[in-house]
Amino acid sequence: MSQSIPTFFLGDEYFIDEKVSFLKFTNEYKVYNELGVQIGIIKQRMSGWHKVLTLLINKKMMPFQLEITDANDQLQATISRGWTFWMSKITVSDANGVVVGLINQKFKFFKPEFLINDASSVNIAKITGDWKAWNFSIVNPAGAEMGKISKKWAGAMKEIFTTADKYNVSIDPNYAESNNKVAIVATAITIDMVLKENK
Repeated sequence: MSQSIPTFFLGDEYFIDEKVSFLKFTNEYKVYNELGVQIGIIKQRMSGWHKVLTLLINKKMMPFQLEITDANDQLQATISRGWTFWMSKITVSDANGVVVGLINQKFKFFKPEFLINDASSVNIAKITGDWKAWNFSIVNPAGAEMGKISKKWAGAMKEIFTTADKYNVSIDPNYAESNNKVAIVATAITIDMVLKENK
């Protein structure tokens, strides 16, 4: 089954580094592996009219689209949300536009919760944690931890990154390579963007 999964999603360690730009309307993040090699970029796609609307309308209500591309700028997955008036309902699609995951977000003070379902709406994982401390757990439906999102750096990456606006997504190496993993990793590595869009 792993043959159908893009190489980008076969890793277990992802290091996310926000690219800071002046007067930015959109967010962009670089993605590195555990060796410090850049393996991709997360970009927010936004049209001209969308940029204008962000000045007039609360962005928590507005649609957004995030694209995950590999080091060769090839699309790996897309995360998108339509217009919303309460909690976000987010779709994860593969490079061909096929839905592989559905995310329902719940927000309780500084403790957001993301329920990740497969395309058939069957629960495959949950991300919960403390936004303020930036410490999240990825758990399976049985409640067992299968990954973490944190500001803690290890190995080669500790030497490269020292600032606080970067984070690490770590997935249990024993987790099966499948579309479920694509949905879970795509959600985890874009969590900062999704949370910012809901502020």
